[in-house]
Amino acid sequence: MIDIAGAVAVEAVDEQTRDRPEPEHAAAGVRSVAAHYGDPMREQRQLATGVGLVDRSHRGVVAVPGEERAGWLHTLTTQHLSDLAAGQGSELLVLSPHGHIEQHAMVAEDGTTTWLDTEPGDTGGLLTYLEKMRFFTRVDPRDATADWAVLSLVGPEAVAAAGTLGATGLADPDVVAVPGPKFTAGSVPPRPTTRYAVSPLTGGDWARRAGLGVDLLVPRASMEQVVGELTGAGVPVAGLWAYEALRVAARRARVGFETDHRTLPAEVELLAPAVHLEKGCYRGQETVARVHNLGRPPRRLVLLHLDGVGSDQLPAVGTPVVLDGRTVGFVGTAVRHFELGQVALAVVKRSVADDARLLVGEQAAAIDPD
Repeated sequence: MIDIAGAVAVEAVDEQTRDRPEPEHAAAGVRSVAAHYGDPMREQRQLATGVGLVDRSHRGVVAVPGEERAGWLHTLTTQHLSDLAAGQGSELLVLSPHGHIEQHAMVAEDGTTTWLDTEPGDTGGLLTYLEKMRFFTRVDPRDATADWAVLSLVGPEAVAAAGTLGATGLADPDVVAVPGPKFTAGSVPPRPTTRYAVSPLTGGDWARRAGLGVDLLVPRASMEQVVGELTGAGVPVAGLWAYEALRVAARRARVGFETDHRTLPAEVELLAPAVHLEKGCYRGQETVARVHNLGRPPRRLVLLHLDGVGSDQLPAVGTPVVLDGRTVGFVGTAVRHFELGQVALAVVKRSVADDARLLVGEQAAAIDPD
């Protein structure tokens, strides 16, 4: 955790954050992260209007060196990675044979190694899958979490802040539009559906442009130095609560929060960033293609406005969403947003109308149609 006065670790408020470092990380000496630094709402405003530094070092990191890494990852995952070049990043999914989401990872390529950072607790599952699929391929995936940490600069001034560390060329994300159902061959270009710019930093680490700002992958041994450079340049720190509030408002799903054992990529808006619909065979591809061609995934991701009157407790992940006495979905991440109030991401049946009167526990809930 960034050692600054006022820091409150996620474990101290776990009932609300529900975000823990995976056990093997703790055993390796990986520190906790801060839920907030004393004023969560102020921290949200800072991220929304300027820039703030968020400690996300509880995320897992998998390093994949080896000369055949790009083509190998291309065949195993949903993303088009065969021509991934140094200075590029993306996102990928690992699916079950039935097309359900098992793993999600952010990607960065530095020219010698492809780096994958994952949700806390998911590193072991991803690494186990990759190791099983090595066969005779010249790759050497390993868990690098004990040595490398993810930090995030979040906000409209994130790119400028990353420049103080030597990052250059961090253009906005380049996203290919998802074609409509029954699209013609050649509609999706042979490249990652989302490309993030990746820049080396002066310390030998790197920065990746991403949806909410700029992610940094830094050696844990030099993490305090990087934090010191940024805070010395006037970048304030913000906690995980603030980051999650902005993520929810932006309707960005997290695997393990807005997903369950049967979630399909199209249900939680992960087709555009992480799935290439024309790249060829991968595990789960037939289901992805069938659902997309039908044009109607069985469920959809929505933003719920919660009636917070008389309720101090946010609903937990997995709380049922109820319509007329029937369960029609579940809540993912619930937050207190500095402008929107109590809101939550939820996954509900596609048949649920935008104006439906819903219940989440004892709270009334309404879908944000925008």
